[in-house]
Amino acid sequence: MHFDSLWHNFHLVTMESGQYHPIYDAAIAVCDGRIAWIGPAAESPKSQSAEIYDLGGGWVSPGLIDCHTHLVFAGSRASEFEQRLNGVSYEQIAYQGGGIVATVKATRGAAIEELVSSGNRRLQHLLQDGVTTVEIKSGYGLDLSTEKTMLKAARLLGQTLPVRVVTTCLAAHALPPEFSQQADEYIDYLCTEVLPALAAEQLVDAVDGFCEGIGFSTAQIQRYFDAAKLLGLPVKLHAEQLSSLGGSRLAATYRALSADHLEYVCEDDVRAMANAGTVAVLLPGAFYTLREQQQPAIELFRHYRVPMAIATDLNPGTSPVLSLRLMMNMACTLFDLTPEEALAGVTIHAAKALGLSSSTGTLEVGKSADFVCWDVDSPGELSYWVGGQLMKQHIYQGSLSR
Repeated sequence: MHFDSLWHNFHLVTMESGQYHPIYDAAIAVCDGRIAWIGPAAESPKSQSAEIYDLGGGWVSPGLIDCHTHLVFAGSRASEFEQRLNGVSYEQIAYQGGGIVATVKATRGAAIEELVSSGNRRLQHLLQDGVTTVEIKSGYGLDLSTEKTMLKAARLLGQTLPVRVVTTCLAAHALPPEFSQQADEYIDYLCTEVLPALAAEQLVDAVDGFCEGIGFSTAQIQRYFDAAKLLGLPVKLHAEQLSSLGGSRLAATYRALSADHLEYVCEDDVRAMANAGTVAVLLPGAFYTLREQQQPAIELFRHYRVPMAIATDLNPGTSPVLSLRLMMNMACTLFDLTPEEALAGVTIHAAKALGLSSSTGTLEVGKSADFVCWDVDSPGELSYWVGGQLMKQHIYQGSLSR
């Protein structure tokens, strides 16, 4: 059997079927950046030319996947954090010209070099937390030029760092100033100009929108999704975060990759998601930062077997979160997930939320050799510890990056 490297001296969890499926005293053989063999070290294949890596104990998991971030942006909204602590609601801040529109103004004024540099700093924190795949959304441009710049910056990050970057066009995020009170006209602009141009340059892997009272209606999102469908782009949706509008049910009719937030989801929404194979992406960072009280319907997701992914929602306004492991802990403490469910949420289910199930998310033969060695005594500790540096080694596509 031919392989380039053999990794040994660790226990591992494969996360197949969303469960640990541990292998004790394990080994992984890698060929051309993919897993060629995996199993007990005592049964590992031999190769005279393979490079041998001793990881020195601990537990190996699939590389973590952050399937919902907004990490490319300019400016800061720390002042809004203070406003909210003084009793001003997220909706009030948005109506006063803050919120997303404030970040749009700063991002439109930033050069691509600035966006790449600041995005790099944020992404480094995620890599140090064991992330090997990250989704990066646009949505702070809201015009063709800046949306394109944001997506190019995201692509550049994936070319310069040991991480797989998936790009999502979130142009239906908010109304830009030039389309004030003209939501339908703005959706027309996105459908006829923005999406086709971005797709033509192959800058976008999926399309997302914000379906909410301070965002866009289900009818407007439907037109936006129709345009994405014509371009052959999969969709996902920010839905049921602040109210119940049926956005997740709409997303399911388009067989969306995911519906995200979901604090106000109802049983009909969950049933539709289950039938469509749409992943529920939980974002405890936004829930915590906004001090929300309405929890996502975890028991309904379990009952209908809707996969639950977990992500940072890294953004400047409502989830200034730089740690995916912290989100695993919060998913357990705030939403009552088990540590096994939390790890599944940032591996196998997060991969499905990005349409990457065939290439990453579990440790299986044929998949990308993305894995992390942790200095822990059990995999449950990844959700147990709050903070700290638990990662020993970060391996992306079979190469040691740390």
